[in-house]
Amino acid sequence: MGQIVRKPFKTYHHGDLREALIQAALQEVELGGPEAISIKALAKQLGVSQPAPYRHFADRDALLQAVTAEAFRQFNVMMREVIEAPGKGSKLSRFAQASLAFGLQRHGIYRLMFASRTMACAPEGSELHTAAMETLALLIESFEAPAVGLLRERQALKIWAGLHGIVMLAEQGLLTGEVAQISIEELADEIVEQTKQALAIALKAAEEQA
Repeated sequence: MGQIVRKPFKTYHHGDLREALIQAALQEVELGGPEAISIKALAKQLGVSQPAPYRHFADRDALLQAVTAEAFRQFNVMMREVIEAPGKGSKLSRFAQASLAFGLQRHGIYRLMFASRTMACAPEGSELHTAAMETLALLIESFEAPAVGLLRERQALKIWAGLHGIVMLAEQGLLTGEVAQISIEELADEIVEQTKQALAIALKAAEEQA
């Protein structure tokens, strides 16, 4: 499976400071989650003055918005490759399994994208909101079903909510004991299959009413 790009560097000498700050912040999030981001520490890491980052970002929240948008864009490239490349199972199953693996293996970035207030504060039309909606569009596309009203969208939200729930429960160590008899991958597949069946029934009902 593809990965969010990691661009190694230790100091900043020239070029695009805004991009350098975003990439350095992504690396920090990878290690410590959203809480790890400090503009002061990033400036020191990149070898620039303390005021320099503020020429590109008004404050830490503005930097986090840009970092989260970049994380979504890179995630979308990865997910596009996953659903378009030949592989086992349906596009929807591949999307679900890749998303699940990402959430479990790259939890710092996952929390920034899906479990921090940064996304909630993103205004509609912002680069972050647009990038996140592209993720939802990829999920909807992976259903490989016709667009009828908002039927696909409703089922896509169920998938998204289910996968997010699995990731967060696993992260908290709550998928243990008797519930651990089913693997999280199997659980994700069950969610996918049940959702596909629900969509098929809804589409058939809509066709009969037309």
